[in-house]
Parts: sequence; C-alpha cells; structure tokens
Amino acid sequence: MLRTSAIFATLGALLAAAPAAQAAPDPQAIHRRILELDSHVDVLLPDASGRTATSQADLDQMTCGGIDAVVLAVAVGPGPRDPAGVAAARIEADRKLALIKRFVADHPQRVGLALSASDVERLHREGKTAVLIGFQNARSIGQDLSQIDVLYREGVRIFAFNHAGHNAFSDSSRPGEEPASVNGGLSALGRAAVARLNDLGVLIDVSQLSDEALAQTLQLTRAPVVATHSAARALIDNARNLSDAQLDVIKANGGVVQVRPFAAYIHRQDAASLARIAPIRARYGLPPAAKSPSDGADTLPTDKHDAFVAEIRQAQSRGTLSEYVDHIDHIARRIGWDHVGIGTDFNHGSGIVGFDSEADAPNVTAELVRRGYSEAQIAGIWGGSFLRVLRAAQAARAK
Repeated sequence: MLRTSAIFATLGALLAAAPAAQAAPDPQAIHRRILELDSHVDVLLPDASGRTATSQADLDQMTCGGIDAVVLAVAVGPGPRDPAGVAAARIEADRKLALIKRFVADHPQRVGLALSASDVERLHREGKTAVLIGFQNARSIGQDLSQIDVLYREGVRIFAFNHAGHNAFSDSSRPGEEPASVNGGLSALGRAAVARLNDLGVLIDVSQLSDEALAQTLQLTRAPVVATHSAARALIDNARNLSDAQLDVIKANGGVVQVRPFAAYIHRQDAASLARIAPIRARYGLPPAAKSPSDGADTLPTDKHDAFVAEIRQAQSRGTLSEYVDHIDHIARRIGWDHVGIGTDFNHGSGIVGFDSEADAPNVTAELVRRGYSEAQIAGIWGGSFLRVLRAAQAARAK
C-alpha cells in the first residue's frame, strides 16, 4: 500500500512539474495584433442619377474587419484609345482620385493618406486606417509618359499598366476582341515607364499584364514587383491567373502575389451554374461558353456592363473561403509564404462565401490558423510582405 501511495505521489509531482499544454492559437487575438492590408480595392463612382452602388469596403466595414490599410485604385476599364477615349478615361480616373482624397479628408480622425511603407506603419500605431493610392490602366494617360510624374505628385505609389484590353504601354492578359499582342509585350513607351517608375520609387503592379509583358517587366525592373490581385493558374487555368513559372520568376525578383476572392478565377462552376450563365451571356451578345462567367464583360458599355455583372453574380456559384485559401496555400508552397498576400478586388466583382466584404476579413485569419500558419506567417500574408516590397521599391528610387 505504501509502495502504491509512493508511486502516485511521484506521478503527481511529475505532472505538477510538467509544462502546461500549449493553448491553441486564438485567431481573433492574432487578427487584433497584426497589421491587415488589402492591396487592391476599386473606387465606386455614382451613376447618372447620383446613386453609388453598395461598397464592400467602406470605412465601417474596414473597421469591423480589422483592416488597417488599403490600396484604393484609380482604375479605368478598356475602351477606345483615340484622343476622345483617352480624355474620357482620364476624366474617370481624375474623379476617382478626387474621391479618394475626399474620403481621407472627410475622416481625419480615422483615416490618413500614406505615401510610404513607414507612413502605413505610423498610421497603424496612431490607430488610423492607412490609405495608399494605386493606379490601374495606362489607357487613361494615352501615350504621355510625363503623366507618371503627375500621378506620383498626386500620391500614386502603386502602378499597374493594364486592365482588360491593350494600351499604348503594354499588352493585356485579356485582349478582348483584339489580337493577343499589339506591342510585343511592353512597347518602347512601356519599357521607358518601367525605368521611370523605378526612378520614382513607385511599386510596379504586374496584374493583368500579358505573359510576355510580365516577363519583360521582370527583366527590366531593378525593384521587386507586386501582383495586387491575382491567383494561381495551376488551380484554375485562366490567363488572368499566374502560372507556376511566373510565380517562380516573381519570387526570384523578390516580389509578392496578392490573392483575390474573385469566384471566376478561384472556383470551378458546376453544371447547374453553367446552365444558368449561358443564356445570360447570350442575351448580352457574348459567347455562351467561356473560361470565366464574366469573360467579355469589359467589352460591354458601362450601363450594360453593370447589369451583366449583377446578373452573373446571382447566377454563378460563388466559391468558398476554403477554395480561396487553397490559392494562398499553393503559392506559399510554391514560392514561400513571404511571397503571398491578400488583395481583394472588392467593388469590382469579387466576393465569395465567407469573404464578401472587408468585414469578413477575420474569417481569412481563422482559416489560415486552421491550416497551421503561424502568427508571423499570417502577419506577412496580411500585410508584412506587401510593405516589404513597397519599401524595397522606394529604396531603389533614383538618388
């Protein structure tokens, strides 16, 4: 009996001395501690009646979701490249730029304009949402290289050459009705623009470039690049996504790929969805079958474009948070977790079950925790890696 008691006493002492079991990571606590940055959100303009569509990324949603920094994009879609088309595109871009500045000015206690990675971090410490200004589609500047300097003075710090459709600077991964290439990748103007962006310290966004234009940009740039809203072509075969070979080159450049929750590029439609989508596409004069349900949307006039996108969103199956993080996983395994991040493309067709607005951002953190990512890795994915390449681009500016 004494021997048994001694054994139990010894076991008790050992258990008391043993370290407590490590608590499971708390996704909410991690989300509160780290800096969350969304690298691409579109700016919504009011329609002819003065109404503005419901945003997926207003200030209250960002606050609710813990988003600490956002890149708001001065973006235009495809259209004519003649003088009248360029002028109309520039008016649209200027209106969006003015809206971004008004948004910052209207909320001085909650929002601040960031011109550098250090500004983002400072504003975060002050408890404010940092707003960076991005630019997308050089169609709005025609063939005027000097406008890059003008945009820089206006606060633009991230620059993407393309949207759907080619322009005078570069070829797009989505040429629409045009030939696959009109510039051979980058035009001479585009090559000069890479150099000028490097000189200014502007971070080059390779989203939506054609394969050839992307390869040439990576050969020419002396700073890391970003793809602010992209995904993995190995999972969904679409020219809008990046191939494994492209991911490898972006890693070699030191860049980062930001993944967007855009159903058309991260999710395969089932037969029932395709049956709903085909007649809608036909009604708008688009081929009923396409790789993506929204392919060709950007060739439609603005009034038809918005109606078409709304109908397609209702008809398609939307994709899930798990499918979204599958793309983050693939890129992280291929080129490293410090080369992948998050850029939603909200207000331009993005949104999936579980991540349909900035308010849902904590769900992404929870899924990353569930998959075994550490807090340091999640901090990199949610903003640290983007700030790294922004800082590197600014460090490479001409002295």
